[in-house]
Parts: sequence; structure tokens; C-alpha cells
Amino acid sequence: MSDFCPALWPEDSTPENLKDCSECGLDQHGTRMVWGEGNPEAPIMILLDNPGAREDREHRPFVCGTRQTLQQAVNQVGLTVDDLYVTYVLKRKPTRAYDKDQTRQICMNHFKQQLQAHEPKFIVCLGNIAVQSFFQNPEYDVKSLRGKFHNVHGYQTTVAYHPLAVRRRPNLWALFLEDWQLVADQFYRFKHADL
Repeated sequence: MSDFCPALWPEDSTPENLKDCSECGLDQHGTRMVWGEGNPEAPIMILLDNPGAREDREHRPFVCGTRQTLQQAVNQVGLTVDDLYVTYVLKRKPTRAYDKDQTRQICMNHFKQQLQAHEPKFIVCLGNIAVQSFFQNPEYDVKSLRGKFHNVHGYQTTVAYHPLAVRRRPNLWALFLEDWQLVADQFYRFKHADL
């Protein structure tokens, strides 16, 4: 753990034709679009609800709590930024009320484009919003699905608690690590089978 230091992962640029996307209305919230972070060609794609801030109020880059907790866990199980690509259900951070169901439905089309373009080997949904959006079932939750892989739309998919939930409830840390160990084990099996 002593060698761990949170870092801003490289940002994947938003496709030119989508930078000014206004279909879901979140462009009116004044936040910029964040397409993804990490390695776009990585075998493990992580789905979160929406991007956290990458800059503070003075526009200095910083690593938010979600990223710190996520990076700490993946570091502990031996995964690196090269193995991972983080993206979001919503590509902009909402700053006020919005039509959640409709917006998520519209924005999931961007995620489908990313899946087709990158074809990851594994998907990790973090938090109930990511789970319900990708599994396409509003009744699903992390608690009942975690601890194993599921075939979702042809992708090997697992789920874990949202890093902010883990920060708020430290008792979830052991489960969060357990779920990332499951991902790492599956990844290394895949990697060695591929050699």
C-alpha cells in the first residue's frame, strides 16, 4: 500500500461529432463532457454513474474521492491504468434536477457506441445506477448481484459498490476489495490463456 499514490488518469477525448451533444439536456448544466479515462483499449471497462470533477474551482487538476478509492482498490489487487478504462452512464455531471430515466436511456447510447468501438473483455458496473442502466432492470442492485460474473448483452460483467458508498461506509471496503480481486483473478486467467 505504501507505493500507492492517486493520479489523474489520461482522459479519452470526446468524439468531435458529440462534443456539443444536447440530446439529453445535460449540456444546459454547464459541465463539460467527459468521454472516459484510462486506457481506451483496456480489457476491463468500468461503468460509473457520471464523471466527478477533474478540476477544482481554481481549475487545478485533482483526483476526486471516487477516483482515489477506485485506484486504491485496483492497485491493491495488482491492476494498473493500462488494464482499465473508466466511462459513465451520463457523460456530463448533473448540477441540478433532471429527468433521470429519460436522460440515462439517451446517454446509454453513447456507452453502446463505446462497447462496439472497444470490445472490452470484462465490464465492471460500480453502483446501482450503473447496474440498473447496463442490466436494463430498475429492480437490480449491487448487493444481490455482486460476487460473480454475469453474461449481460454478451459481455462478462460483474458489479461492485460505488467508490463513494465505500468511502461513506468503511465496512464496505472489504467487499469492494473482494469484488476487485474477483475481477483481477478473471483478468489474469484470461491473460494467461491468451499467451
